[in-house]
Formats: sequence, C-alpha cells, structure tokens
Amino acid sequence: MQIGKWNKYLAAVAITATLATTSACAQSATTSENGRKAKTKAAPVYPELARRMGVVGKVKLEIVITPDGRVKSTRVVGGHPILVQACQDVVKDWKFVSAPEETTQIVEFDFRE
Repeated sequence: MQIGKWNKYLAAVAITATLATTSACAQSATTSENGRKAKTKAAPVYPELARRMGVVGKVKLEIVITPDGRVKSTRVVGGHPILVQACQDVVKDWKFVSAPEETTQIVEFDFRE
C-alpha cells in the first residue's frame, strides 16, 4: 500500500473509531409520561470534551411545545454544563404531535459510558 493511501486508511479508521466510541456512550431521552408524544426525535451527540473527562449524568430540560408540535423554547432544570448544550441543540429539532394549545413538559437525557 502506498504511503498516501495508508495515511488515508488510518485517518478513516481513526474517524470510525471516534464515531463508534461517541455512539457507544449511551444517551437516552425520556419525556414526561403524561406529556405529548414525540413524532421525531434524535439523541444528542456526546460532547467530545465530556467523553474525555468521563462526565456522565442526567440533563433535565423544560421545553415549551407550540400547538403545531415545534419546540418553542428550552430551559435547563439540571445537569452538567458540558452536557446541557448538546441536549438543547438536539431537542430544538424534535417534533411532537399537534395539540390545541401550547404545552410544557420535562425531557430528561441520561449520559453514561
């Protein structure tokens, strides 16, 4: 294998390993049981700095959902500051089922290795 191809191969392996390590760290999201059901949601990306530091724990956000199911705003209820931004970023793209009025509920994310 040529040196240039070998370097590209090693870079691809390193990126794959990084992605696998990042996704191997569990992040789960739960919403309050009596709240609106999410139609689309994604898990937050485990921040690289948090992973390196071994930061684990829960993040709780209070979210305001518009009648058409979009997330209007978020407010931090608790959690490590390094993990909070990743949760806020991802929850803003969630979509919920429609409802007659704006609702508020708590979403909890659990980061663990």
